[in-house]
Amino acid sequence: MSAITPLEPPQNLTQLAYQKIKGYILSEDLDEETRLTEDALSRQLGISKSPVREALNSLHTEGLIRIEARRGAYLRRFSLKEVQNLYELREVLELYAVGAVQLSSKLLAELRDSVQRTRRMLKANDLQGHIEEDTRFHALIASATDNAELCRVLSNIQNQLWLCRRKTYRLSASTAPDAHGAILEALEQGDLRKAQDAMRKHVVLVRERLLNFIQTERDSG
Repeated sequence: MSAITPLEPPQNLTQLAYQKIKGYILSEDLDEETRLTEDALSRQLGISKSPVREALNSLHTEGLIRIEARRGAYLRRFSLKEVQNLYELREVLELYAVGAVQLSSKLLAELRDSVQRTRRMLKANDLQGHIEEDTRFHALIASATDNAELCRVLSNIQNQLWLCRRKTYRLSASTAPDAHGAILEALEQGDLRKAQDAMRKHVVLVRERLLNFIQTERDSG
């Protein structure tokens, strides 16, 4: 007699909830005072509150939300100093990544395709697509270092910075294709030092435009 085929285990609801909620807070123009309650999120996702609670705890640990007892979760507020610190750390890690990258024809082709897609997204005014492709370009370089911990830390920093840049992304979006193109050109030449210089200019430009905006907004507030 043949054995009964085991049932496929269900997908991890906590992980699914985490991905959904994370995508929501990073892509939507939510106000920092918008409450993210377990009740509301569980109803919208059609699941129980337990995996939602665990997902929110993970997002809190990653620094993307703040949880207030008996009130719910809210988007994290970043001070000017915190934004500066995040960008200083990102600069160090991005320069390390592009200097330690393991070059291959496949990587260069993927980066070339990414630059082209970034230009198309910008021309089509597809902000969300542009953001996702921007993130993908940097993730490709980090992945090519074969350092999983670097990829994890950089991804978390990127996510935190997206929260800071949600309302100001257009300040520097138009510079991304050329900046990525300069990094790619240096990598195609096998010149990692030149690629690091191009990466530094890219990160510093975005940082300064964001910090200037935040400072101006708070001075006038």
